Amino acid sequence: MPADTIKRNIDKATGNLEGVNYEEIRYEGYGIGGAAIIVDTMTDNKVRTVAEVRHAFSKHGGNLGTEGSVSFQFKHCGQMIFAPGTSEDKVMEIALEAGADDVITDEDGAIEVLTSSGDFEAVKNALTQAGLVPEVAEVTLRPENTIELSGDDAAKMQKILDVLEDLDDVQEVYHNAAL
Repeated sequence: MPADTIKRNIDKATGNLEGVNYEEIRYEGYGIGGAAIIVDTMTDNKVRTVAEVRHAFSKHGGNLGTEGSVSFQFKHCGQMIFAPGTSEDKVMEIALEAGADDVITDEDGAIEVLTSSGDFEAVKNALTQAGLVPEVAEVTLRPENTIELSGDDAAKMQKILDVLEDLDDVQEVYHNAAL
């Protein structure tokens, strides 16, 4: 491969090449069993990216949808997850005082704190100052409901998700499948 091509690709990837514009694009579609999938990408070539995403969906049993086809099934919110064994009462008291929307204890004992995206930092800081450090703390798209998949369907859905996440332009993949 010529040295000029290598240098141009390095400059393009690092943003040193003039005239390259990166765009954030969100794709929506359906996976196995009608599970909703949202794919956030950042690309300098929309044609290449949509072709790769469409191919990943169609090759593995999914369908690329139109804008808004599945996004209504997700809520944009802050999410913090605490390990099992964390004091539920302490987390609930501090989180709700700081402006959290909800505190949910899972079957395994993990505690999930949900906030609006605007209150995320305030709630996270209040919990951290109280000595409660979450294992996961992010602003995310959380599914309003989930679709249970098991056996072969779960394996097929996992394959679609893996292929999408492995694409170079993909930043994040959200889904509502419970595998």
